[in-house]
Amino acid sequence: MRPDAPVDHREGFVSVRAPKVMTRTFLSNLALFHELGSDELDRVAAGTTELRLPKGRTVFQRGDPCVGFHAVMYGQVKLGFLSPQGTEKVIEILGPGQSFGEAAMFLDRPYPVNAECLADSLLLHISKATIDAELARDPRLARRMIAGLSRRLVGLVHDVEAYSLRSGMQRVIGYLLRDLDRRGEPTTQPVRIVLDTSKGVIASRLNLTPEHFSRILGELSNEGLISVRGAEITILDPERLRGFLT
Repeated sequence: MRPDAPVDHREGFVSVRAPKVMTRTFLSNLALFHELGSDELDRVAAGTTELRLPKGRTVFQRGDPCVGFHAVMYGQVKLGFLSPQGTEKVIEILGPGQSFGEAAMFLDRPYPVNAECLADSLLLHISKATIDAELARDPRLARRMIAGLSRRLVGLVHDVEAYSLRSGMQRVIGYLLRDLDRRGEPTTQPVRIVLDTSKGVIASRLNLTPEHFSRILGELSNEGLISVRGAEITILDPERLRGFLT
């Protein structure tokens, strides 16, 4: 860390101006910035701050002012909020290469959700002033940011559809099959997956209680569709499991 680097002295929270080469490399691999030239990347990197946060650390809280957006270099972040009764609802789970906070930044509004690290994480914070300056120079960046926000909106619409029209079991099955669906490769062989976060967080993401989520896993296991060993789940018959979605 440079002696003159800005540091946030809250316990477990280190904020430093990110090294230029590392920042440029990461930014260039983000879909949002991969078409930018060298000069543009240099300007964005100059307005970027590195955040090294331990597991369990809050990135921001609902109501905090938003002066930029974040991108995950490594680690995992959950977005969510608490009900008046104190129950947490997880909206999104984000990993490397994903970003968050753009909508609040553009609307000049406080963050509408809480953000917390689910693992030791390295985040980049790109300032609103930097993004505003680049948008004025390059309208193509605006189109890419609109496309990214639109994809997230479509994802939220799919979530509402799932909560409204699918049973709890169907939501769990859809979650277990999501990686296979992304690859688009039909398979009749057993497939092993490892849950990338706690079952409680996944349950909240699927709008289920932890007890209901565990009960569904038990029912699927009893049916011979999956086997469960801690965070490791083997889908024994992917196509038969998929049949429960219809």
